[in-house]
Amino acid sequence: MSDRIGNQITVPAVADALGELFAAGGHELHLVGGSVRDAILRRPSEDLDFATSAHPDTTLEILGAQTNTLWTTGREFGTIGAMFRGQRVEVTTFRADSYDRVSRNPSVAFGDNLPDDLRRRDFTINAMAVSVPGHEFSDLFDGLGDLARQVIRTPATPEDSFADDPLRMMRAARFAAQLGFDVDAPVRTAMTNMAGDLDRITAERIRDEFVKLMGGADPVVGLRLMVSTGLAERCLPELPALRMAIDEHAQHKDVYEHTLTVVRNAMSYEDDGPDVTLRIAALLHDIGKPDTKGVGADGRVTFHHHEVVGARMARKRLRELRFPKEDIAEISHLIALHLRFYGYGRGEWTDSAVRRYVTDAGPSLSRLNKLVRSDVTTRNKRKAARLAADYDALEERVNRIAAEEDLARVRPDLDGNDIMRLLKIPAGPLVGEAWKHLKELRLDRGPLAPEEAEAELLAWARENGVTSDEPPS
Repeated sequence: MSDRIGNQITVPAVADALGELFAAGGHELHLVGGSVRDAILRRPSEDLDFATSAHPDTTLEILGAQTNTLWTTGREFGTIGAMFRGQRVEVTTFRADSYDRVSRNPSVAFGDNLPDDLRRRDFTINAMAVSVPGHEFSDLFDGLGDLARQVIRTPATPEDSFADDPLRMMRAARFAAQLGFDVDAPVRTAMTNMAGDLDRITAERIRDEFVKLMGGADPVVGLRLMVSTGLAERCLPELPALRMAIDEHAQHKDVYEHTLTVVRNAMSYEDDGPDVTLRIAALLHDIGKPDTKGVGADGRVTFHHHEVVGARMARKRLRELRFPKEDIAEISHLIALHLRFYGYGRGEWTDSAVRRYVTDAGPSLSRLNKLVRSDVTTRNKRKAARLAADYDALEERVNRIAAEEDLARVRPDLDGNDIMRLLKIPAGPLVGEAWKHLKELRLDRGPLAPEEAEAELLAWARENGVTSDEPPS
């Protein structure tokens, strides 16, 4: 312990203020974990995490006297959350848990000292603490040295740490992605030998770690670690499956390496911080290739309809990982559409095709543009330049047509009420069929004049036996 180092760490004033409240009640309070690590690294930290000698009921009493905004969902694990002076804080009672190493959750036991609490944490860089308001620094496992060496190491043996909580193996990959640190050799070995233990972890917890990894500064580092240790086989087997053998004529590129390059390319198109949805779409965009690989009569390798198969596979995998429905829909939609552009450069696209491209993409158009551009990984500079020029031309064409028409909301020139009035039919399936017909016309021919739209509707009605002898009102 060293107060000298503690005084060199920037401790937010709100942390000291909270520490004074706990000290007044005779309780210890320490800034811990990522909050200390990030303070040392001069990285921003949204939340402040604390460990305390006070039991949860006491913590709740202290915080409840200061704010009405409290979270008690983690109470059984000793954690009380609150908004304190405009800052989100989480205060957890010292823990001394025991694990049966079979079930997913520990048998919660509260401890009575800081060293035992730090010993049970995941990595040494997260096992440092600073007391508040005293600023006494605790580093029993040389986390400070590991920060300097940029290495991820466990306080206990990796085998014991991962047996207690196998999700820590994914966290190692996540921190490698977030911080750019190397994983200690014994940690990597334990991850490889114990990858199967990840099966004990709920899909929701795995999903959360995966999302954090994909939002890291360099997710490719974490993804490579997951594949090399076998962790990806347990939760995302479609990724290592991309390591297909290249045919003897080298007619297809290494799909695994191509995929990781596309992820990095996608990051270069992000506008405002990590776009995890785009990154995951980039990661999964080619997962249908192993199942669709074929060899033509000329010896060329093909992956016909891999975008359709890949979209289906992505939906299945993301459902199993308990992703929200809207995320599943968005990612699978991007995968299904990511090849659509490649016919554009042959000059075959009419304005109708452009309208359909925009309409089918819908709100995903911006991300689709980025994914398509990211998918160009050829080393042939001439080909890469041609594809970029083709896509520039498509975007210019989209913008031109959008200026003339409302492409963001392509709808028929007549609405449902118009259809019912003109055809003198009640609401029902026929109205929907007529609406779809008019929308197809709108996509093919652009906006129609009202009289032209009415004539087309009446012609469709006659052809489908929905005509009326009464003149339109």
